[in-house]
Amino acid sequence: MAFVSFVGRVLFASVFILSAWQEFNEFGLDGGPAAKALAPKFNAFSKHVTTHTGFQVPSFELKHVVAASIALKGLGGLLFILGSSFGASLLALHQAILTPILYDFYNYDVEKKEFNLLFTKFTQNLALFGALLYFIGMKNSIPRRQLKKKTPKSKTQ
Repeated sequence: MAFVSFVGRVLFASVFILSAWQEFNEFGLDGGPAAKALAPKFNAFSKHVTTHTGFQVPSFELKHVVAASIALKGLGGLLFILGSSFGASLLALHQAILTPILYDFYNYDVEKKEFNLLFTKFTQNLALFGALLYFIGMKNSIPRRQLKKKTPKSKTQ
């Protein structure tokens, strides 16, 4: 059972690790194509947040966001393979922050083709987020191995 669990964690984490590796190879000086694709999405997200909440989203360079994304996916994926709930937490943090920004179905009309594509990707990432939360919950619900206290043997005379 432990081997099957390990293989499952490797397959699950491979999605994140391969994505991080690809973004790392394409990073360049400006963050690469990931930063270019993220720019209009982030601008639309910050405008959406500002209009609905009144809070101004702070501005920062998107290459730093891409670098943080690579770090979260890479380190989180490797730790997740080793069975760490901290690795799962890093991956869940990545999913929680970037999924609503990247898959902004809420900016499109329901009849448009983009809405269906983005909503499908959003729900897939939501399922990954749920699986990570399930792993964290299961990992934290299993009690740590407790040391067995030796019970004193009664002496018979």
